[in-house]
Amino acid sequence: MIAKLISTQMLAVMATLLIAPAPENVQAQAPAPAQAPAQAPAQAPAQAPAQTAAESALDAAIAGSQRSAANKARDVYRHPKQVLLFFGFKPDMTVVEIWPDTGWFAEILAPALRERGRYVAAQYALNHRTSTSDRREVRAAFEAKLKTEPASYDRVVLSELAQPDRLAMVPPGTADMVLSFRSVHVWAYGGYEDEMFKAVFDALKPGGVFGVTDHRAPADWSRRKQVNAGYMSEAFVIAAAQKAGLRLDGKSEVKANPKDTKEYSKGVWALPPSLAYGDADREKYLAIGESDRMVLKFVKP
Repeated sequence: MIAKLISTQMLAVMATLLIAPAPENVQAQAPAPAQAPAQAPAQAPAQAPAQTAAESALDAAIAGSQRSAANKARDVYRHPKQVLLFFGFKPDMTVVEIWPDTGWFAEILAPALRERGRYVAAQYALNHRTSTSDRREVRAAFEAKLKTEPASYDRVVLSELAQPDRLAMVPPGTADMVLSFRSVHVWAYGGYEDEMFKAVFDALKPGGVFGVTDHRAPADWSRRKQVNAGYMSEAFVIAAAQKAGLRLDGKSEVKANPKDTKEYSKGVWALPPSLAYGDADREKYLAIGESDRMVLKFVKP
């Protein structure tokens, strides 16, 4: 009886303790505020890469006063800076340009190479069985240009290139780069492309570059249709270069022109700058612009 009474009293005490209010001087602790995640230090904006020596030399030459306004206006079709950089141009190279005509690219290459490199213009031969009156006039106009701007052209090296017996543009194995702008279709028309590609191979150093641009024909055109229209297929040019021992290193579409249908009775010469139809449909051909062109880079192993 006594044990039962004690047990009942203990239960009452425990219940009192459980429901008793907390002491007034004890306050609940608020949870610590969450800390913001640490922030990484602010980074400075990325710097644009510095121009290469090649870019600087080309920019200065392309913007130079030695270039005619008419030639500058054609940059939109010819993209000289992009093409030359694609070929791997550097201002300390020996660069040979095959048949530079009246000097569209010479206006850029000669000053860009003047200080540290060498520009060789492999022009039409003057006294040769292949020397037509047109070629002699072009050669004379080119030489006259060189005299007008000695600050740009005084170090140009003039050589000759004519098949079959004047094929040494420079001493063998001394050129870093050889360039042909719209000449391959002329070689193919004459049937001497093998000799010319071999001449390029012989001129280049091992590792040297042959850069080619030309009017681009559809792949299924016959050779006859190509040479008559002035357009060559990429396959034709690649095969001729490989036959001479050169290796294809790359292609660029910087001169592609999808507006060029290539089906003109007067061939590529229907388009500017030739505009063979004269005033007939002149605006139509001006709207098309210059031809669709391949840009091929070959390397001598």
